[in-house]
Amino acid sequence: MTESPATKPANGDVCQRVKNGLKPERNGLLKSLHRCHERQSKHHCHPEEEEVHAASHHDSLYSRPFVESFEETPMLVAVLTYMGYGILTIFGYLRDFLRHWKIERCHIAREKEEQKDFVPLYQDFENFYTRNLYMRIRDNWNRPICSVPGAKVDLMERASHDYNWTFEYTAEVTIKYGVGVASTRQEIGNLDRHEDMEKLVAKFLGVESAMAFGMGFATNSMNIPALTGKGCLILSDELNHASLVLGARLSGSTIRVFKHNNMQSLEKLLREAIVHGQPRTHRPWKKILIVVEGIYSMEGSIVRLPEVIALKKRYRAYLYLDEAHSIGALGPRGRGVVDYFGLDPRDVDVMMGTFTKSFGAAGGYIAGKRELIEYLRSHSHSAVYATSMSPPVVEQIITSMKCIMGEDGTTIGCDRVRQLAENTVYFRKRLREMGFIIYGNEDSPVVPMMLYMPAKIGAFGREMLKRDIGVVVVGFPATPIIESRARFCISAAHTKEMLDRALSVISEVGDLLQLKYSRHRIQPSMARPFDDNMYEDIDD
Repeated sequence: MTESPATKPANGDVCQRVKNGLKPERNGLLKSLHRCHERQSKHHCHPEEEEVHAASHHDSLYSRPFVESFEETPMLVAVLTYMGYGILTIFGYLRDFLRHWKIERCHIAREKEEQKDFVPLYQDFENFYTRNLYMRIRDNWNRPICSVPGAKVDLMERASHDYNWTFEYTAEVTIKYGVGVASTRQEIGNLDRHEDMEKLVAKFLGVESAMAFGMGFATNSMNIPALTGKGCLILSDELNHASLVLGARLSGSTIRVFKHNNMQSLEKLLREAIVHGQPRTHRPWKKILIVVEGIYSMEGSIVRLPEVIALKKRYRAYLYLDEAHSIGALGPRGRGVVDYFGLDPRDVDVMMGTFTKSFGAAGGYIAGKRELIEYLRSHSHSAVYATSMSPPVVEQIITSMKCIMGEDGTTIGCDRVRQLAENTVYFRKRLREMGFIIYGNEDSPVVPMMLYMPAKIGAFGREMLKRDIGVVVVGFPATPIIESRARFCISAAHTKEMLDRALSVISEVGDLLQLKYSRHRIQPSMARPFDDNMYEDIDD
């Protein structure tokens, strides 16, 4: 875990455990903090732990506690997880043998015999994983919703008679067609409501101008190529979303990856870029673009934005901030991670976000200086070729954004932002008290709960659904192979009674499936701000 000045005791002798606030290894690291506390009288930690202390020269950049935890995977759990995947792989090859001799029917697409000498359309391992592992638990994903997406939703029942290859729906499906403009913004698809929405987005973010797009994924993947190209350098966090990765690759820029939220790693790459320049020619880079997210959707961690901005200014780079999960959810005014840290929006060169989470709509936006937006209007593929946003979706965005800003004449927006923060802290605290391993920042409404073993991915999703709670479970390749997890996204609409019922069911299923892996139980009387006595050791 990390500590900021507001969380450190006055004597300043507490040993901080995690290098620059995050995992020095991929699995994360969370040492027993009270062991270091016992050694405070010696004014130093054990020599073997000195390499994971946090740099203190950045403490002045934070005005509030910044606490994140990534508990190390227990060794027994990691071994059993690998064994589980190994057993599934063995049975997968056995089933492939049966399919080869037509003993078992194969439903998945395969290469034709006459095309065997061509470049394969399907990657062998991904195809193997899909047909032998993913299909076993496919019923845990893409569940159809047949109600308004509020605090509670109705899931449509479905059944499968061929082991999740196909599904039959047990209820009638009514498809309602919405209205659309059916043209691009540059032709006849630009409406006055589009312009009103973009002005409102710019006002909400505190920047000069903004531009909206019909698809959040394309907002990243189609705009990054318009901003950088050959001779430019992109420094990307290792856990950035696939849309950011695709956009960087499509741009033709040189891409270098730094460790997740690790400022030493980022600064090292910046120094090397300035000193050495481009490969072979050693000419200066035309542009250096740092690409980060506000909240990382699979880890639940928050970007260390004050330090990123400080590095960006020091080395005169540009900053691209993806706030898909943080806009409308973080900060006292719900204006994202910039508002959360109390920073100036003008320090972020390119602000990106989506309307699919906090605003209950669709699409995304790019915001920043007026010159930037005018350039994208004529150079972005997503602006030039894509159909403009549907008018009902635009109206939904305007209404919800005015609600958050308080321009609807009520305090509903402010109340919900405050309620979301309270729900987040309460939900995370209770899960840790129960003994689950929870990743991420304590203020992040994205709450990953570690499952690890492949058999428990499907089992957890199914057992929760039996108890009328739908959960999102995530596994490889969206996560590292031994770090499968369930991901909870907390809403302001959840009442304490709803959260308590969900927590009760999660605890029940956790006991049933033995998911309470944590060796560091938080005491029920945990108080904020964080102090280093909040953990107690639990024997393996």
